[in-house]
Amino acid sequence: MKTIEIRISGRVQGVGFRACIKKIATNLGVGGEVMNLPDGTVLITATGEPVILDKFVSMLYGCPRVVIRDLSQQEISPAAPYPGFIIQRGGYQYST
Repeated sequence: MKTIEIRISGRVQGVGFRACIKKIATNLGVGGEVMNLPDGTVLITATGEPVILDKFVSMLYGCPRVVIRDLSQQEISPAAPYPGFIIQRGGYQYST
């Protein structure tokens, strides 16, 4: 198992992207969370087998109405266990 953090920019808010991400994650058995950030990007934390996470990331480009301009990912160590995949709404304060 490994955990990755993915940050995506483009037309990614207000287009149903988080729901699409959750559907993909649930279908693949990926745990984690997704949230909109105040700067207009989307942040995903995902845990699963490395080959499944690669498939998960590639499937994000297929979400309707979404235009991904940039996608960056980094591994988080140690892997964070998640019992499922959730959409975080509001209250998230992002700091660099």
